Amino acid sequence: MTQEVVFVALMFAVFAGGLFAGFPVAFVLGGTGILFAVLGDLLPMVGIKVMAGTNFIGFSSDRIFGSLSNYSLVPIAMFVFMGLMLERSGVAGRLLAAMSRVMRSVPGGLGLSVVLIGLVLAASTGIIGASVVLLATVALPALRKAGYDIPLSLGTVAASGCLGILIPPSIMLIVMGDQLRLSVGDLFMAAVVPGVILSVLYSLYIVILCALRPDMAPKLPPEPDRNGEGSAILELVRALVPPMALMAAVLGSIFLGIASPTEASGVGALGATLLAAADRRLTWETLKDVCHGTGKTTAFLFALIFGASCFSVVLRGYGGDEVIEGAITGLPFPPEAVLGMVLLVVFLLGFVLDWMEIVLIIAPLTVPVVVGLGFDPLWVAILIAICLQTSFLTPPVGMALFYVKSAAPPDVKTVQIYRGIVPFVILQLVGLIAVWLIPDLALHLPRIAY
Repeated sequence: MTQEVVFVALMFAVFAGGLFAGFPVAFVLGGTGILFAVLGDLLPMVGIKVMAGTNFIGFSSDRIFGSLSNYSLVPIAMFVFMGLMLERSGVAGRLLAAMSRVMRSVPGGLGLSVVLIGLVLAASTGIIGASVVLLATVALPALRKAGYDIPLSLGTVAASGCLGILIPPSIMLIVMGDQLRLSVGDLFMAAVVPGVILSVLYSLYIVILCALRPDMAPKLPPEPDRNGEGSAILELVRALVPPMALMAAVLGSIFLGIASPTEASGVGALGATLLAAADRRLTWETLKDVCHGTGKTTAFLFALIFGASCFSVVLRGYGGDEVIEGAITGLPFPPEAVLGMVLLVVFLLGFVLDWMEIVLIIAPLTVPVVVGLGFDPLWVAILIAICLQTSFLTPPVGMALFYVKSAAPPDVKTVQIYRGIVPFVILQLVGLIAVWLIPDLALHLPRIAY
């Protein structure tokens, strides 16, 4: 075993040890980077040369200012603000009430409404925590009251709330674009069709399951309506127009080349504020809470980005990128099998790591090597993004599971949440296979845009 392999293995071992000891991820990443950077400066004194000309003071200052002044990361704060403000605007509650009236005769109509609301929220916010908690708070009581199967209800809420990790404006895609040196606008366009495919798969599963097992999702009782079915549809249109208009303003301006993602994020933040004001929910207290939440979330994300930058720079100084590249290219498999192995590793890491650590540490080390085998970098990035979506639902560290548990009634058991999410994880893997077999599902929109 070479010297580089030993030190790379030690770095990952220290990182894993700190992580499982319960320390914050950002501090573990940054602390490991600092520890091995100092070690790299001390080892030459005893005749061991490992760092490839890395100066800790130099790279740390460069990384701090580089991370904080990176123009491509500006949309993070704006989209976080937009998501938190939309959470206060009452959009989800109005949509659920309107959709449940229109779809009460459809098998699993209430569950289908939750998926559609998750799709609308995903295209309007991109904030997973806010979407999952909002759906759990609004939809779970209604699903339980209607007599829906509890695991089915929990799985529907968790999976639907996670659609925003893929559907733009996704915070994950912004970070991924920065780390992989890809256009955020291209990533947004490439993710639209795969995201819609996942929502369609969820919808088909719910409708088919509830048609075969009506006891799992009893139909809602008829609702007296003096004004006829037309009033229910009109109510749905009124509930849909504001978030759809916001989505069109944000994503439309990006896709049509009118605005960059940074500029569009400002439009989204303003639009969400105006929606809250129109609903008479914009108060000084609301604005203060949203700004406070935006600051906390953004600071957490930037701390992770800075810590991961320290870790990755030092890892490269120890020759970690060459070690990983050699390990991947040395596999006795064709390129497709190598890509499959990388995706399998990402999927398995999703059981124990959050998407942020995988995007910041694993993706920059593996994606360039896989792209070097002849694959389209945008397609590879979307495959990894779909694979990372499972990390929100897979125990023991799937964040959506914790969000649902925190917002669910006290009698809901963790095992019920696990049972509920299994079919949706399988559906996500089906969506991954579909995009693998038909790359144009991800690449068609970016191609026609140019």
